[in-house]
Amino acid sequence: MAFGSFSGGSKAPMAEINTTPLVDVMLVLLIIFIVTAPLMTQAIKVDLPNVAAQPTDAKPKTVRVALDGAGKLYWNDQPVDDAALRAKMAAAATQTPQPELHLSADRETRYQRVAEVMGAAREAGLVKLGFITLPGDTHGNHR
Repeated sequence: MAFGSFSGGSKAPMAEINTTPLVDVMLVLLIIFIVTAPLMTQAIKVDLPNVAAQPTDAKPKTVRVALDGAGKLYWNDQPVDDAALRAKMAAAATQTPQPELHLSADRETRYQRVAEVMGAAREAGLVKLGFITLPGDTHGNHR
């Protein structure tokens, strides 16, 4: 619905934007926010009991397993053979909380060897396994 002037001169619609309703809505919203903002900062005072307890969020330790280019295994930087690795993984799986196994392999290591280590960890019952990589170029251009 177009509004014109009362003088009756022009029948063209009024081209000016009426901002009065917009200002009214903004003022109402401002008043609502001013009234409700203090209510959101109030807290209920509760007298909580004090207890002496140890925190239960014990961070599990990490175990580093590394494979070099020749396929040799290292458990926390100590060389081990396949049998010793399986025994150490079985012992680690019984710990509570179970340690995280961080596996790093040389780029020359065959995937078959990495898959064998992953399978040994799964057989031992280790469920947290992560891979350690170096940040860098993703296109194979390494420094």
